Amino acid sequence: MAQFVAFQNGVEVNGETVLSVVNGSPIKEMAIKILEKHGIKDPKPGEWYSQQNWLDSFREISEKIGSGTLKTIGMAIPKNAQFPPEIDNTHAALASIDVAYHMNHRKGKIGNYEYVKTGEKSAKIVCRNPYPCSFDLGIIIAIARKFSMGARVEHDETQPCRSNGADSCAYNVTW
Repeated sequence: MAQFVAFQNGVEVNGETVLSVVNGSPIKEMAIKILEKHGIKDPKPGEWYSQQNWLDSFREISEKIGSGTLKTIGMAIPKNAQFPPEIDNTHAALASIDVAYHMNHRKGKIGNYEYVKTGEKSAKIVCRNPYPCSFDLGIIIAIARKFSMGARVEHDETQPCRSNGADSCAYNVTW
């Protein structure tokens, strides 16, 4: 499974999440035009949009602006997407990423975020989804730093990577 390719046709993403592309992009006007080009016009909270169209937008943003922008967009996700309200610590926050992911997608196979506690102040997140590495990195950084300002997130280079055609990417988190 490669990044930028939905696991199944018909999967949808909610408007709150799609708005992270606009709100997280340093070049908002360009992001809006790219979304429109891929069939997402004037995204609104409470509405649903094609995941593949959103992924096509991500691919274009990556190609035209760079993967750093996708990381920035990922970091905006926690501000825009729905998350369980009872989260109160770093481990719970990291474990909630998969729950939030499923809250913000519907209609089919979407993949997952697997959380593994590796220590008192460490965890591993394995991302099996169609999103680009840099986007997931941004999400994980934002979630971890919401509860632990000094949190560090590193792409585990010893594991397979979606940018190389693998099914997943792994990230080590410490705080």
